[in-house]
Amino acid sequence: MPYCARVPPSALRDRKRERTRRALLEAAVELFETRGYDETTVADIAAAAEVGTRTFFNYFASKEELLFPETDERVRAAVAAIGSRRPGERPVEVLLRALRAAGDNPGEHLVDDLSARIAALRAQVSRTVPSVSGRAAHAQLVAQREIARQLHVAFPAELDEVGAAALVGAVVGAVSGALTVLFQQPLNGAEDGERLHRRIHETTSRVLKPWLAQVETVG
Repeated sequence: MPYCARVPPSALRDRKRERTRRALLEAAVELFETRGYDETTVADIAAAAEVGTRTFFNYFASKEELLFPETDERVRAAVAAIGSRRPGERPVEVLLRALRAAGDNPGEHLVDDLSARIAALRAQVSRTVPSVSGRAAHAQLVAQREIARQLHVAFPAELDEVGAAALVGAVVGAVSGALTVLFQQPLNGAEDGERLHRRIHETTSRVLKPWLAQVETVG
């Protein structure tokens, strides 16, 4: 009789939770793109994902939270990149690598196209919904502070707290400003996710080019 490895019940539960979480995200993105953020209710999203409203709140505290599913994971990716700095790396080089790690890490539960669509929606909705705008500004501020703190810890002799905050603010601000302009163009549908993800990377690379050139010159 062939041996069949049993999947632990906890692993099965985790898989089911991830499927449900992703179904809610996909349903929300589709409805936000077709109906609009304000016109979409939590009940609409739950129904489209074929779950109850109570189940929705087991995964997300509010409708706006759907637009920020990967923030903590991106910060952790950036911090991990700073912590794994290589001998001889300069602060700006480590910071750029950290930001690239964060940008390439949309989370275990999202694929690139969905992550890009959420990013675009977040930027678009932020222009008209104060609660989302405030949440986005707060999330970016918290992320910048943590990344700057870690950068200062990594290079205490070269960057004091003010210098680290200034460096992170300059780089992140430049990228954020460029992406804000990029996201002013509305999505045409779900098929635009992959194309938008490529444009995000292209825009980010173009904005970071001066800093990258500085690193290459020093190297």
